[in-house]
Amino acid sequence: MAYTQRKIPFVGTPDTNPETKAVFDGFAAGKLMVPRCNSCGKPHWYPRGICPHCFSQDLKWEQASGSGTIYSFSVMKRAEVPYAIAYVTLDNGPTMMTNIVDCDLDSLKIGQKVKLKFVPSEGGPPMPMFTPA
Repeated sequence: MAYTQRKIPFVGTPDTNPETKAVFDGFAAGKLMVPRCNSCGKPHWYPRGICPHCFSQDLKWEQASGSGTIYSFSVMKRAEVPYAIAYVTLDNGPTMMTNIVDCDLDSLKIGQKVKLKFVPSEGGPPMPMFTPA
């Protein structure tokens, strides 16, 4: 099944939440920023002001490499415009939920390498998605 570009609605208020502002600023600049804990050294996703691994508030932001591997996925064939949603494990850290774009949806496989691509959203910054590497 061939991929067809679909409208990506933006739901959120990136400028009013200090815990996620750096993420949305990164999206606007074409960067995927990931929080990493200075105490335990582990990255995490989704962004929040406390490390889910050790509960420290000593966090730093770092740019993700932009490459990863499909951990799991599902193709939504009954949607008005079919799409693929996936968990992608980033090469330098956490696993994030995202969409896989610009590919034959029937050719996706668990373990497949993917790379970052920013896709425009309606009313917000471009959103990070992935395409086969």
